[in-house]
Amino acid sequence: MVVLTSPLQSCLIGGYATAKSQHPSEGRRRWRLRVAAEFWRLPSEEKNQLPTASPANIDGNVEWVVDPDTLDEVSSSRPELGLVVRTDYSDENAWLGFVEKLQRAEEEFTASTDDEGMAEDEPGGSAGPADEDTEDNEDDDDDDDEDPSQPIFHIINPSSPEERAVLTNISNLTALRLFTDIDIRPAPAPPTGTGRVNPPNRLVDRDGWQEIYTGKYVWIYDSKSNTDQCVRLVSHTGDMYGTATGDSWRARVSHICELQVNIFTGAMKIDFGGFDRWDYNERQRNLREAEGS
Repeated sequence: MVVLTSPLQSCLIGGYATAKSQHPSEGRRRWRLRVAAEFWRLPSEEKNQLPTASPANIDGNVEWVVDPDTLDEVSSSRPELGLVVRTDYSDENAWLGFVEKLQRAEEEFTASTDDEGMAEDEPGGSAGPADEDTEDNEDDDDDDDEDPSQPIFHIINPSSPEERAVLTNISNLTALRLFTDIDIRPAPAPPTGTGRVNPPNRLVDRDGWQEIYTGKYVWIYDSKSNTDQCVRLVSHTGDMYGTATGDSWRARVSHICELQVNIFTGAMKIDFGGFDRWDYNERQRNLREAEGS
């Protein structure tokens, strides 16, 4: 049983198989994007008539969720929490310096969390009942030895000119469409006394709906990164009215491990205290690309 929590889901029931059969060489993400494009072409009245919360009597293993995608291997199938995507290849020394700093930051963050865990465990109590489970505990220890802490980030840095051309100078929106899955939800409500955005845009609010993405967080290494050693953290949604899906802000490499872990665990949400401090130029780039697609 699947509950329709998004108007896109009802569109996928009717349109996903068609997109898949007409474009068999593509993958799940492109097929979902094609169905979403059809949704955005609907008149406002038809969008609002689509079911969004009624249960559909279909198997939970629906093909638009379980079908493979050509980039799953470097994204959703990876164990890491986030993806660092290299989109500029003009300065190899700067890139190598960035990777070295990232690896050092991961090691330091992992060591600090391990130390905190040991400190919490130290004020011991009795070992009593746990001793009865010695064999099981030893097995657990073996598992831990075989499965050390995974890196926080998977680095996407293709070597072939063809693969690099696909990623060179891509927008935040393009990165989301490559490495995460599209969905649609109701747009956030505008503040009292404030009108809806004009012109409307699917990344903010079009007919009361907003295009969003689900998956791992994407951190983009771009041409500016060569000098400032920062990456763009790309948002999956526009949570405050007027902000947009795909908004980004720059974070220094030494800080992104802690940021990624805290975002993943829910300990932190990037909202700038209710102020709109996202990168305006990147937002405009995304908005233009969204309405041109």
